[in-house]
This record gives sequence, structure tokens and C-alpha cells, in this order.
Amino acid sequence: MNNYNQDTWNIIRKNENTLGIIFTLAVKKILGNQKKVFIEHSINKGLYVELNISLNKIEENLDDIKYEMNKIIEENLSIEKKVKPKDEAIEIFKSQCMMDKVKLFNTLDKENFELYKINGYFFNINGPIFDKTGEVNKFDIKLEGRGIVLTYPRKDTMDKIPEYIKQEKLLKIFRESENWAQLIGIKNVGELNQHTLNDDLDDIVRISEALHEKKIAQIADEICQSDSKIILIAGPSSSGKTTFSQRLGVQLRVNGKKFHTVGLDDYFVERHLTPKDEEGNYDYDTIDALDLELFNEHLKQLLSGEEVVIPSYSFKTGKRNFDKKPIKISSNEYLIIEGIHGLNEKLTKDIDKKDKYKIYISALTQLNVDNHNRISTTDLRLLRRMIRDSKYRGYDAATTLDLWNNVRKGEEKYIFPFQENADVMFNSSLIYELAVLKKHALKVLEGLDDEGEFASEKKRLIEFLNYIVGFEEDFIIPNTSIIKEFIGGSCFRERTH
Repeated sequence: MNNYNQDTWNIIRKNENTLGIIFTLAVKKILGNQKKVFIEHSINKGLYVELNISLNKIEENLDDIKYEMNKIIEENLSIEKKVKPKDEAIEIFKSQCMMDKVKLFNTLDKENFELYKINGYFFNINGPIFDKTGEVNKFDIKLEGRGIVLTYPRKDTMDKIPEYIKQEKLLKIFRESENWAQLIGIKNVGELNQHTLNDDLDDIVRISEALHEKKIAQIADEICQSDSKIILIAGPSSSGKTTFSQRLGVQLRVNGKKFHTVGLDDYFVERHLTPKDEEGNYDYDTIDALDLELFNEHLKQLLSGEEVVIPSYSFKTGKRNFDKKPIKISSNEYLIIEGIHGLNEKLTKDIDKKDKYKIYISALTQLNVDNHNRISTTDLRLLRRMIRDSKYRGYDAATTLDLWNNVRKGEEKYIFPFQENADVMFNSSLIYELAVLKKHALKVLEGLDDEGEFASEKKRLIEFLNYIVGFEEDFIIPNTSIIKEFIGGSCFRERTH
């Protein structure tokens, strides 16, 4: 059964891409051609964008921009696809002062490019787009941070604009990632490609990995300076939780501390008590599939210095055994718990807040294709998962895609609503990552049928990857890197699997 709902996602992507272009046109009309729009990233069911003007200036013109956007939609302007030779496309973007696109196209070995013309302007679009501006029928814009958030109907609210909830911690980690990109000197794919072509990506790898290690060390230091004894780690699929947990453990050891790890899977209730979903299948994703009373009782005993025997759950029999060696937390030890419900207070309802340190980890992309084409965090995680599933689980791309919609449903329900509960957030993406993932991802994607149910998704992802200049030398990536968890060669994965 195909759970991917490609038609729904295509509509959402068309809506987002078209709305971004409408916003850009409105800004140019109200503020002038020299004003730049930077479509940055998705945040809380909205699209975060920035302009190269002051926040006061944005606020002064916000209503006028919204009015102009509505006008463009009402005029129902045509969006025409035009195929242009590379040299002509570059000259077009030079004339439009879009030098980010010029830089990108100069790094690509392509004869022709598909551009889209609307109201006299040309754009390159990474993904599907509507044929007419009038097909965007609902949106809103509001100030957020240093920029603006565009909101529009999403998968779970196709008939209305979802409520926007401010996420200060997520914005903060995006800002940190932007600072890292600025420090490294790469803010878009064109600049990444240039480093790859110049054969100097090894320096980018070293700096990126050092930034990760420094951040993990800072988190470990903060934990050691707190009263917390229980470390809870949660994040969506393919965030690199396994590698992060192991690297955090190393940094705790550097501080003279030790740790025990506990998996939430071992606290599943026995199968006859397991809740079922709307289709009658056992629902292991819901927090109610866990024995919360036993889990909290064990945590309280461990915090009191008592020995505890952690259960072991068998998916084969659906029963628990208590045959492990007992564990005990001494004064210089921590308990690390990794699982999708780690940030949900219900999981540790009987434990004092001061005893818990919560970490949210996700792969939040630091760079975009260009100023108007963001790189989806979800797409990055999907590519990671495809590569990992192929290498370690023997799954083809179709199997991963078939499961992906249910994976995302679980994330939307059990992870994302609680991410602001985290004490700290860690961005596991690396600015050079896509250059490395490209060859691995293409190999997996090529296995999809060109005429099959995932043909359009294969085309979309390959077209996106074709913007990236691939990097072949995996050997320069350290075996402690989060990327190695997916492409192979991780010292942590080899030890824990």
C-alpha cells in the first residue's frame, strides 16, 4: 500500500513555491528591484523569509506587500516554463541582479535550464509550481524574528491556514546555523559547488566537524554543571541520534563522568495491552504503548541510588523479560534515554524538572540552493534514510518512500509539538553534506521505476540533486561524523549494531 500521498505533497509544494515567487514579486513592486528576498526555511507550518532591509522598514511595508500579493493572485498571472541555454540563462539573471543564481549556474555542467517567467521576471524553481498565480487561494504574512513568516494550507489543514505558534528555541538554532554558515563562508549551493570544484572541500569538512564537536562538548559541559541526572534525547527520523548520543557520551567521559543508556522500546507494555491504531494495527508509536508507571518508578529508584533491573522487550513474543544485569547510577554517572517521546513531559511525569536535561536533535539545513529555493529539512532526512535503509536494512527506495508518510505522521504527532520543551537543540546537518550524499542517493534513487508510483518523486529528488556538485572522497570524513551513520564507516554504528 502506498502511504506517501504524492498528490497531496505536490499540491503543498506547488503552493509554497508559487507563494514564494508571488511574495518576491510583491517585494520588488513595493520596495524596488534592488531589494533581495531570502527564502530561508520552514518553521511551524510556515515559511520564514528575510529581506535585505531593516526590520522597521519591513514592518512599515508589511500591509502593502500583502495587498500587492493579493493583487497578483487576483490577476491570475500565467507562469510559463521556458527552456534557456546556459549562457542566456546566466545573462537573464545578471540583468535581474540575481547573482546567487549566476554563481549557481556557472558551477553546473548543463547545456539548458528550465526557467519560469512571470510578469516579465524569470526564476528557477526547485520543484513543482502552479500554472497560474490565482491557484494560490489562501495565505497570511506576519513579522517573526528578523523577517517574515508566510503561512498557507498544509497537509493536515488543506482547507485553511494553520495557526502559527512562535518557536523561539527553533529560531535560535536556525540563527546559530546561519552563523556557522557565515563562519565557514558558504551560504548557498553555488558557493558549496565552487569549493568542491576547487578541490578544497576538505577544509570545509574539518571546520564543520569541529563546530559539531565543539557544540556537543558545550552541551556536555552544561549537563555536568546542572543538577540533572537523566538525559533525554529526541528527534525525527534520520536526525543522527545514535551518533550524537555516542559522541555526547564521549564528552561526558572527558569530564570524568560515566553513563548508562536505556531504550524506551524495553518499556513497551505486553502485546495484549498494546493500543491499536485506526486500521487495527498495533501502535508502537503512541506514548500509551509504554508502561509509564514502571518507567517512572525505575527512574525514581535510580535517582535514589537503588539498583534496578531494566526490562527487555521481545517483539517476537510480545512479552517482557527481566534478565539483564541490574544498573545503578552513582554520583558521577548519568542515564541517557533516547526515544521519540523524550521531550513529552508525560513520559517522565513523576520526575522533578531539575533532574532532567532534554535535547532535541534534527537535521536543519544550513544552506539553500539560492535565495529563492530552500533545501527542505524533510528532503535531507529522507535522503539520509533512503541511503541508510539501503545499506543496513536491505530496503529499496520504494520501500522507504512507502513507509515515509507514516513516519512523518508520527513525527508530527509525537515529536514536533514538544520540541520547544528541549533545554537545548542540536542541528545535526553539515554544510558539506549534500555533496557527499549525492552519489549514494542517486544510486538508491536509480532503482525506482521511471513509470511506477514513485516516478514523480524520483524525478523531483534527482532534479534537486543535479544542482549539487558531488564529492567523491568519503575517506576524508572522520568516522565519528554523523554522516557516516548513513553512508557507512561510522565507528559508533559498527560498535552498536
